[in-house]
Order: sequence, then structure tokens, then C-alpha cells
Amino acid sequence: MAIWLWDDGEEAGPLAESLAMREEDGARRMALSGRIDTQAAAALWARLMAEARKPGAPLLIDLAGVEAVDTTGATLLLTAQSAAQGSRIEGASPGVVAVLDRVRDALAAPRPAVVARRFAPLSGLGRRVVGALNGGVEALAFLGETLVVALGTLIRPGRLRVRELLRHLDEAGTRAFGLAALLGALLGVILAFQSAIPLRQFGAEIFVPSLVGISLLRELGPLMAGVVLAGRTGSAYAAELGTMTVNEEVAALRIMGIDPMALLVLPRVLAGVLVMPVLSLLLTLAGLAGMALIMQLLGFQLNTVAQQLVNFVSLKDLLGGLFKASVFGLAIAIIGCRAGMGAGRGPRAVGDAATSAVVGGIVAIVVLDGIFAVLFERLGL
Repeated sequence: MAIWLWDDGEEAGPLAESLAMREEDGARRMALSGRIDTQAAAALWARLMAEARKPGAPLLIDLAGVEAVDTTGATLLLTAQSAAQGSRIEGASPGVVAVLDRVRDALAAPRPAVVARRFAPLSGLGRRVVGALNGGVEALAFLGETLVVALGTLIRPGRLRVRELLRHLDEAGTRAFGLAALLGALLGVILAFQSAIPLRQFGAEIFVPSLVGISLLRELGPLMAGVVLAGRTGSAYAAELGTMTVNEEVAALRIMGIDPMALLVLPRVLAGVLVMPVLSLLLTLAGLAGMALIMQLLGFQLNTVAQQLVNFVSLKDLLGGLFKASVFGLAIAIIGCRAGMGAGRGPRAVGDAATSAVVGGIVAIVVLDGIFAVLFERLGL
């Protein structure tokens, strides 16, 4: 096993063949041999620097027996040389000398200036505002481009890829039916239970069907369907288009003279608009079924529940909810496609695009739902 030996014969470690110190012609000669790599330098550093800093005779670092050094070993040798006044390195092979010269030049190069971080909340706020405005302008431009492509497709229906539209209808709608039905049934059960508890104190449990029915038709049905669409479909749109953007497939389509808005974006947007009313209706019906089950458990007959729904729920509630669902689907699809088409470069681009699509879609449907609530109240709907 290879070892280091100090001048006192102490065994220092198994990382090099030898390290010996001896006095010679009024100088201290430090003879090294073997390979001085990162592992060896880590073990040698403390002892070599202690020897280099000892006052007295100058230090001669003899590298005649050194086979090779890496940048860490060269840094150790040069640091030891600079620490000992009047020291020098000798006996190194041409390869070792070349490494020492490169590391010496690197150590002598000026260090990059350290830029102090300034606490500037006003400029940071300004950058965020400008970034948000630029993002809003880009989103508005994307919306306008989508509208132009949709109007152009009305004039030339052949531009629409029907097969692609059917595929997205299946992925966004048919495959989400199970999740929408399960979520709606659980929502109806929860609403019925939670509504019956306070109404029971006033003997008004009979009004639970009307409360749950109006809530599902006007608000919760479209809103929860929008959450399902944003989580499943909006993120899928962003991930798929983001991958194509990162792989420069979208740029290749433009080079070939194919409009990616008509080929990639329009079928997805149409699928989102068409599938959302169906998902909302399915979720609402499943919620009403769950509510009816709870009412039966509470001792009410199905015909009583149906009569309450007929008395308090009108057609305008259903149509208003389906209209809101269509607008939610349009917003979610456009936000998802915009996030995918605007994806950046790098390994995080697709993940960031999917996250932006989900967050943006949920925020958009909540804001739109608030706008619709105020608008419908003002219009008396």
C-alpha cells in the first residue's frame, strides 16, 4: 500500500507514494511523489501549509517523483509556494509544469466584481408591473390571432381538421365523464348534508333540494367542471404544445407555411368550448342524484324532491349555467394553448407551462364567475 512519510517517519495516509522533508544546503527540501489529485490534496493540505508557514530556511518543493497533478493538487502546490518566502518548485515533468502554469494563470486572473444586491422595492414592483402588462398584451394578441383564425375557418371550413377536433373532444370530454360524475355526486351529497343540518333547526329540510339545485345549476356545476377541465385538459394542452415548442416543431410548421394556430390551437379551443357544457350538465345531474339519495335517507320521497326542483329551478338557471360553462371552457382552452405556445427553453419549460395553464385557468374561471354573478344580478337573470 502506498503511504506518505514525514521527516519524522510518521505514517500519514495511503494516497501517495511518499512525502519527505529534509534539510539540504541551508534549505528545506519537500520531496513529493505519486499522484497529487483532489483526494491527496485534501489529506496533504493542512500539513503542507504548516510546513510552508514555518519560519527559517527557504522551502524547495521537489516534484521529480510526481507522476501527475490535477487542478486541485496544483492549487495546493502553488498556495504552499506563495506561503513560504523564497520558496520554489523544481524537478517537475513537462505535463506537471503545464498544469501548474494554467492554474497559476487562473489564480492570477482578476476576480469578477461582486455586485451588491440592492433592496429596491419600487424598481422591483415596476418590473413586475411592466412584466404583467407585457404578458397581458401578449395574451390579448394571442386571443386576437385565435379569433382571426376562427373567422377564417368559417369562410374556409376545410382548414379545420375534424379528426383532430374529435380526438380532443374524446380526451377532454369522454374520458373526463367518470371524474365529473364522481365529483358531482360527492358534491351533491356534501351540500345536502351540510344544508340539512341548519335547516333542520327550523323544520325547513324540505327546501334542501331547491337550495342544492339552484347552487349546482347556476354556480357550482360550471365552476367545478371548469376546475376539472383546467386540471386535466388545460395542463395537457400546455404540456403537449410546450413540448412541441421546445422541440421546435411549431417553428418547423411555420417554416413549411402551415399555420400552427389553425392546426394546433383551433381544434383544442373548439373542443374546450363544446365539451364544457356537457361536463357541467353531467356534474350537475350527478350532484342532483347524490342530493336525492340523501333526501331519501332523511325520509323524503323522490316525488317530493322532484316537485321542489320543479317549483324553484327554472330553465334560465340551466341555460345560464351552460352559457357560463362555455365561456369557462373558452378561457381555459385559450390559456392552456397560450401557455404551451409561449413555453420557453430548457428542462423546466414544459412543467412551468403546465403549471401556468392550471393556475391561470382556475383564476380565470373564478374571476369570470364573479363577473357573471354581478352581471346576472344587474340584468335580473
